[in-house]
Amino acid sequence: MSKEKILTVQDISCVGQCSLTVALPVISACGIETCVLPTAVLSTHTAFKAGWTFRDLTCDIEPISEHWSKENITFKAIYTGYLGSREQVDLILKLIERHLEKGGAAIVDPAMADGGKLYAGFPADFPDDMARLCAKADIILPNITEASLMTDSEFKSEYDEEYILNLLSKLAKLGCKKIVLTGVSFDPNKLGVAVYDCASGNTQYYFNDKLPRMSHGTGDVYASAFVGAYMNGKSVYDSAALAADFTVRTIMATMDDNDHWYGVKFEKELGYLIDRLKK
Repeated sequence: MSKEKILTVQDISCVGQCSLTVALPVISACGIETCVLPTAVLSTHTAFKAGWTFRDLTCDIEPISEHWSKENITFKAIYTGYLGSREQVDLILKLIERHLEKGGAAIVDPAMADGGKLYAGFPADFPDDMARLCAKADIILPNITEASLMTDSEFKSEYDEEYILNLLSKLAKLGCKKIVLTGVSFDPNKLGVAVYDCASGNTQYYFNDKLPRMSHGTGDVYASAFVGAYMNGKSVYDSAALAADFTVRTIMATMDDNDHWYGVKFEKELGYLIDRLKK
């Protein structure tokens, strides 16, 4: 497995399997040294009942980066997830410029929306800020809601392939190099991803059977597995497919536990992920 060192930038939800509490163990299991830069600390993720705590760590990002610069610390990849503000986007753009090694990969999961609307707390113009970050990325991993918001397109829950290809074409104009669009479905019994090469316009799809359960945190599970696979030398398409298979297995591992509504039991499937990477 690779010995490359990467940085992941996102929040910590102390309880609730998402963000850094997913990214760190999943990418580490892939054999990658995983460094972290937390953007906020929450007692739980926001799907829990009201009363969760939130501490913004924006003011810590620049001093951390300055210290890294003094120590000449750089990363083969920088993977960003949930960012809470325009100021954080600006700081991460600077972070990429300072700390991403030449030839390294900037991978952006523009985690800000789902189901046709922004997550609570984001201003209406935040997709414009996230689009600025995606413009500097080598690979982006939006869902359909995020893609539609960043391209000022109509969100559709029912669509055809022309709609998806149009979204991908508009995303490519942001400036990124590769796109993995998640949550794509042309069949009610299938769910998958569209992988798009912005230079060639080539599109590839990968689908799994759609499971009868929606689970919190699966976007973070998917993105983390993708990063782990990609940093092990897999192609973008093969990384996208492996991450999809892994995510499906984590949902299946949680299907029989209705009390485990706040995430998926990804820990039970890390052995599968490691075995797949060895093949």
